[in-house]
Amino acid sequence: MRNYVFKRLLQLIPILLGITFLSFAMMRLAGGDAISYLYESRGTAVAQEIIDAKKVELGLDKPFIIQYLTWLAGMLRGDMGISYVSNKDVFQTLTSKLPATLLLTGSAIVWTLVIALPLGIISAVRHNRIVDYLIRFFSFMGNSMPNFFAALLLMYVFSIRFKILPVITSGNTLVSLILPTATLVVSMAAKYTRQVRAVVLEELNKDYVIGARARGVKGSVIVFKSVLRVSMLTILTLLALSIGSLLGGTAIVENIFMWDGVGKLAVDAISMRDYPMIQAYVVWMAIIYVLVNLVTDILYHLLDPRVRLGGDRL
Repeated sequence: MRNYVFKRLLQLIPILLGITFLSFAMMRLAGGDAISYLYESRGTAVAQEIIDAKKVELGLDKPFIIQYLTWLAGMLRGDMGISYVSNKDVFQTLTSKLPATLLLTGSAIVWTLVIALPLGIISAVRHNRIVDYLIRFFSFMGNSMPNFFAALLLMYVFSIRFKILPVITSGNTLVSLILPTATLVVSMAAKYTRQVRAVVLEELNKDYVIGARARGVKGSVIVFKSVLRVSMLTILTLLALSIGSLLGGTAIVENIFMWDGVGKLAVDAISMRDYPMIQAYVVWMAIIYVLVNLVTDILYHLLDPRVRLGGDRL
């Protein structure tokens, strides 16, 4: 197990280098002048000499490969640079937004599991009955609904129509967390419900379940002691993908509700061509996905001993 984890962590190095290099190159090839755009967005007209001096100060006058190596050397020392827009330390700015994203991610995952697991199991157990049809219908509707539409619908009902919740967040509080969480849960719970139903239904038709029923084992015992445990592998895969994307920040939802998280920070940085902030976000996303996949592989091994990891000979 330790050998496998060590090898995967070593694999993180070339992956990070490749991702950062490609993102660095694409930002430079996308066109546009970050410094000129910065002054234009502030409504300030400045002489070309000032723009050139600012480029020299930030190192943007150097060749592309020199800029990348300079940034990479700084990142290895723990220095991700200074934001072009706010003139604040990039790493500190990014970490200051993480608690909001972690809170939204945790809330969305918990409520998704609370809703999707029982509904998926009930739908599979009550296969082709009225309850199953109703759950499948609403899960199809939720899965087909884009996040921005769900957000606008929830805002209209709970904020404008009944005035129960704030339209946009006035801070990262528990009350302001409700609508962003509900928006994410609508599509995630619908997707999870359908997947859980499909996996549980497949397991219920296998020989070991039929044999257990023939021996008089209760249906609830079969489902929760055997079927659900086997189904957890698929659920973990979905969970890993969801956690990775959520920790990266849900840009649309965070921008609609003005939730001050990593996703909103990334969108603002892209719109302002804040290169150091964008690079920090790219590194964050790469690390998150690699680590989440690593943890998922280890959990696979713990849940199903038949799954052998590279370097694990136990």
